Amino acid sequence: MKKNKVMCFGTFDLLHLGHLNYLKEAKKLGHYLIVVIARDKTKEKESKKLIFSEGERLEIIQSLKMVDEAVLGSLENHFKIILEKKPDLICLGYDHKIKEEELKERLNELNLDPEIRRMKPYHAEKYKSTLIRKNIFEL
Repeated sequence: MKKNKVMCFGTFDLLHLGHLNYLKEAKKLGHYLIVVIARDKTKEKESKKLIFSEGERLEIIQSLKMVDEAVLGSLENHFKIILEKKPDLICLGYDHKIKEEELKERLNELNLDPEIRRMKPYHAEKYKSTLIRKNIFEL
């Protein structure tokens, strides 16, 4: 059964077919797809170099026809956007660091109970941002 609101998270720097597959598969699970874009400062804290700014990444994701709404994540509270949007389903990328059980516990503390689903990789040996980035910088 399709859920009403589905939420996905990601950095989406160097958008590739793995990202598109993740979003397409998430959209199939609901009627309204919300995509939360990681903030530049959050990625800086993780020592991740970005090619595109959060504003550019947001604009790119907003332009995709399968995406109904794209928003920047919160700098101070990663759960703020979940509280605001109240998705019925949260889709995690196959390589998203948080464990489903940990996320479920944190959401229960906030009186939220969306379904959580870990998405499958799409040719991760080819369409993985770290591999693509590595190949670009080796050129």
